[in-house]
Amino acid sequence: MDKEIYNFTFNKEDATFQFDSIGPKGKIRKLISYILFDRMDDGTPVLNLAFGDLEGNDQNISDTVISNNPDRDKVLATVARTVLQIIDSYNKVGIIAQGSTPSRTRLYQISINAYKEEIDEYFEVKGLTDKGWEIFKKGTNYSSFLATKKV
Repeated sequence: MDKEIYNFTFNKEDATFQFDSIGPKGKIRKLISYILFDRMDDGTPVLNLAFGDLEGNDQNISDTVISNNPDRDKVLATVARTVLQIIDSYNKVGIIAQGSTPSRTRLYQISINAYKEEIDEYFEVKGLTDKGWEIFKKGTNYSSFLATKKV
């Protein structure tokens, strides 16, 4: 993806990333944390992508706040870049993502749709429906997304 991103820091020990969203609302510290969620049948770890504004000094993420710092595309491109970094750093992992609200999950889906051809070069993306996981396809609404590196 050739989208502009924010510079970020990566702490490999706890699989977290930090960066600042910069806009009319000022500098807003963002935190992305990848937390062990589950394992696939073959033992591959599945990491949950937690993302939001950093609150206080105790590394808590607020994933419901609306920043309104009109840099959404740059923020989402930065989050996408961290997915690449995590998969490169830990090699065989799955990344699961779901918005904190249905509208945020929809925003993630719109972003996946917009960059599907580029994403498909590197990842297999599945979406969760009420019938289970399926290969992501345009025109279907999903409640969660699972990305794994193509082999």
